[in-house]
Amino acid sequence: MPAAVTNRHFTGADSLVDLVKEDFNILPILSRFSIPLGFGNKTIAEVCGESGIDVDIFLLIVNFILTGQIVSETPSDTAANGIVDFLHNSHDYFLTYKFPHIRANLLKALDCHHSDINPAIVRFFDSYIDQVRIHFAYEENTLFPYIRSMLAGERTDYNIDIFRRHHDEVGEKLSDLKNIILRYYTTSMPNLMYDVLVDIFNCEEDLDTHSEIENFILVPMIAELELNNHQPRTAHRHRDRKQPE
Repeated sequence: MPAAVTNRHFTGADSLVDLVKEDFNILPILSRFSIPLGFGNKTIAEVCGESGIDVDIFLLIVNFILTGQIVSETPSDTAANGIVDFLHNSHDYFLTYKFPHIRANLLKALDCHHSDINPAIVRFFDSYIDQVRIHFAYEENTLFPYIRSMLAGERTDYNIDIFRRHHDEVGEKLSDLKNIILRYYTTSMPNLMYDVLVDIFNCEEDLDTHSEIENFILVPMIAELELNNHQPRTAHRHRDRKQPE
């Protein structure tokens, strides 16, 4: 579970500006919900309504990120589809914006005096992106279509327990790159490389949160909906939900 940033649970009556002020790291989440800037003093419910976003799903995700706690009503088809849409937007955010942004800044930060190891660092980063791309592609091509078809009443041999048992974390290799740079890479342009490291740290945390939304929100939700829809599946064992201390 994510570490708690605050004990405050936001509601639809709270202003979106107050939510951002509580933790500015929520800004990329707004981007993935396609919420435009310029929301003035509007409440979360008002902004979600204007943007065609289910406010309950929005609050479920942001309160989970902020408090490490899951506050949710009975799982529904609408909620499941909303979570899938959010995760799909997150994949697009990482692949089309975040990773290219980090890569461009990494290339600028590489010191010309390390021409012997610079290509290896770039290859390491690129191989990591390839690994994440494969991870996301499985979810886009197998998991998400299964969830949508299951919610539509179609029966299939796939089930959420298959995903749960094979769901691996994607942040480890990014952590390795971060540690290599921190420990061994000397540079005459430290400000540029420090900026890259900040981006890598933020991205690593963001990917961890992405996985936690899948593991602690999506998987239990779909497992319960499978039972309600009488979807054939293997025995499902929930992952422990550790409450923040």
